[in-house]
Amino acid sequence: MSTFWSGWIIVLTVGNILACVWLVWWTMKKRKDESATGDVTGHTWDGDLQEYNNPLPRWWLWLFYITLVFGAIYLALYPGLGTFAGITGWTSGGQYDGEMQVAAETYDPIFEKYAAISIEELAKGGEHAEALEMGKRMYLSYCSQCHGSSATGAVGYPNLTDGDWLWGGEPARIKESIVQGRNAVMPPHAGRIEGEKLDNLVAYVRSLSGISVDAGKAEAGKAEYASLGCIGCHGVEGTGNTMLGAPNLTDNIWLYGASEGVIKQTILEGRNGQMPSQKEFLGEDKSHIIAAYIYSLSAK
Repeated sequence: MSTFWSGWIIVLTVGNILACVWLVWWTMKKRKDESATGDVTGHTWDGDLQEYNNPLPRWWLWLFYITLVFGAIYLALYPGLGTFAGITGWTSGGQYDGEMQVAAETYDPIFEKYAAISIEELAKGGEHAEALEMGKRMYLSYCSQCHGSSATGAVGYPNLTDGDWLWGGEPARIKESIVQGRNAVMPPHAGRIEGEKLDNLVAYVRSLSGISVDAGKAEAGKAEYASLGCIGCHGVEGTGNTMLGAPNLTDNIWLYGASEGVIKQTILEGRNGQMPSQKEFLGEDKSHIIAAYIYSLSAK
């Protein structure tokens, strides 16, 4: 902040406080012929309802002075007058850093202790039940917004309890998804396929998971599945590829839905599912404990 703007803020702030002091003093002055109990103003309603002009109690006016004194002391102790940092030197950032340091000293040893134990072992619970409870609470704080409090997911957000993993359900892969994040891209194919060929491809894809479709369309769609390049990600049999995050099309578990309209939209417009990296925010140790909790949900 420049010297000019700092001075401008100081002048406005101090000037307003002094103006308020004068206003309260002027208001407290006893007026000539002022009654202690107040007089009626002469306004009358409904025959006998009159308006009184009672002065404020003195104790009430003194409260205004107390408020102004409090404000002056606050501005002397803490930031508020331009670039003046206050006598205490307090800053919100400094307080935050101090609180984070205390939290780190308190909880980091606990996280480090559990991070040294394998995810498979933590997921069993038992003597490590505390770790699972910690993982659950961190999951509810950081993960439930997308995957739901019960971890059953939503449209576009995977169900973490069904054992169907886009990027692999091994403990190391789950932790990798949390720490590194994921970015799955289904490229759009609008302009490459349309009309009857698109209908046939949709029928074939739906048939892979056991959905009842027109057999003729499904058979014709099998050729489109190969020619359009779907096998490059989803495989010849449609079982997917966890290295690419390509879904298994044969298990009747659909991230965006299995209706004809939704599958057509996916083929024509593509999808771009992103799982943000938590490396900087949560770190390795917390991610390890969350991964153990998530692994326990589908390892039962």
